[in-house]
Amino acid sequence: MKLLEKLFDRVAPHFRPGGRLHRWFPLFEATDSFLLGSGERAATAPHVRDAMDLKRIMISVIVALLPCVIMAIWNTGYQANTALAALGLPCPGGWRGHLLAAVGCDPDSLVSNLYHGALYFVPIYLTSVLVGGLWECIFNLVRGHEMSEAFLVTSLLFALILPPTIPLWQVAIGISFGVIFAKEVFGGVGMNFMNPALAARAFIFFAYPGQMSGDQVWTAVDGVSSATALSTLATGAPGHALSSLNISWWQAFIGTIPGSMGETSTLACLIGAAALLVVGIASWRVMLGMLLGGIGCSLLFYMIGSDVNPMFSVPPHWHLVLGGFAFGLVFMATDPVTAPHTFTGRWIYGILIGALAILIRVANPGFPEGVMLAILLGNVFAPLLDYFVEQANIKRRMLRHG
Repeated sequence: MKLLEKLFDRVAPHFRPGGRLHRWFPLFEATDSFLLGSGERAATAPHVRDAMDLKRIMISVIVALLPCVIMAIWNTGYQANTALAALGLPCPGGWRGHLLAAVGCDPDSLVSNLYHGALYFVPIYLTSVLVGGLWECIFNLVRGHEMSEAFLVTSLLFALILPPTIPLWQVAIGISFGVIFAKEVFGGVGMNFMNPALAARAFIFFAYPGQMSGDQVWTAVDGVSSATALSTLATGAPGHALSSLNISWWQAFIGTIPGSMGETSTLACLIGAAALLVVGIASWRVMLGMLLGGIGCSLLFYMIGSDVNPMFSVPPHWHLVLGGFAFGLVFMATDPVTAPHTFTGRWIYGILIGALAILIRVANPGFPEGVMLAILLGNVFAPLLDYFVEQANIKRRMLRHG
């Protein structure tokens, strides 16, 4: 390590302003920071001492996402292996079938499920991180900005909210849109007003709906139809929507159901939430506000009932474990850049998102998942919420001292 540190110290002057390689300083700084840590120190007072910098925040978020990653890989393989067993097929065709020949496609095998799921998740994630990282690198080189670990989080979040069957070229297009038009055009890290991963998913959802919705995209086996629980509920019998489900609430909570790879397990999301709250990264006000907003809105619809819309009969405790509600609550709505910064604003923001997510689910059964759009709309209103809260505080203090 000492030898590596000396090597970086020797070549550093060539990359700093005035050096012959100064244009490549962002790449040098990113490599130096990743391998050895940041060497920057405050030279003058005041000195703010805090072990939590941007790098540690992003690494902490990645660690909190690991339960969702593991569950995404396992459940993707489990759904595919279960479908193959039902069809009486030993293994899928193509290159994945050749790689799976050694371990087989047994849905009761932990190794087989993880291996099969990884053959879908890993290419999607690598495409996301490489393409997203390339765009980050290009913009930082042009601007002379330092590289940030934030794109690692964005690329991982994006991969987790995709179906396993999505073509890789659409992954590349989606993450390119998210990084360029939802982040870099506003100035880069910390300047975006909208979550880049959600913006990327929204773009490919509306640009390529055939690969992002329907019953054919959730199980990684050609020709297999497996609707998500929300889609099944939306087409169920009014007043008896739950009778159309062939899964239990516990299965939905654990996440052994079809859906976007990283969103199915509420349990994995709760483990991630605990990690984020312990280190103080995520706002508990946003989480609790979204939870209360979702429960309140779903309870209202449940009490009203409907003779034509089956989603009215879905009780609140089911809404919390279906779709991307838990994942959005823990990892998307709590984004410190796109969420409000005032305490009151966070409460309003969380309640607004939770209520809107359920409102879109129930009142628009043609679009049974509303979490993505609700959070993006909340991102748009976040600066306005902070403004009104700040203005209210100013007026209150003026009246108090005036």
